[in-house]
Amino acid sequence: MRKLLITLSMMFCFATVTFAQKYIYFTTGPVQGKPIRHDSPKSPMQPPTVYIEDYTLYFEANHPEYVLNIKDEDGDVVYTTTVFSTQTDVILPSILSGNYEINLVMGNWLFTGWIYL
Repeated sequence: MRKLLITLSMMFCFATVTFAQKYIYFTTGPVQGKPIRHDSPKSPMQPPTVYIEDYTLYFEANHPEYVLNIKDEDGDVVYTTTVFSTQTDVILPSILSGNYEINLVMGNWLFTGWIYL
């Protein structure tokens, strides 16, 4: 009985952590003005796996290097940084509030999504 209670407690803790993070859905396309090279893969690029919780973005381990741009509703870049391949999280400035477009640039590829802070 004690093992069952401990197991259920652990499952509840893991479920709470998992559901607190929200998955960001990305569209994939070429960076505007940059042609896709001939040696680029013919299949569509797989979008990155990124979650957000409060003001923290969580990246999967061993991801490629990205340039992160956060744009407001007018299309102005309000935050930019490089996300190195060894980083698994990025903390956004807490002064941001509202709907934002999130862009991850990897070479000639652009991944676009939306977040609410």
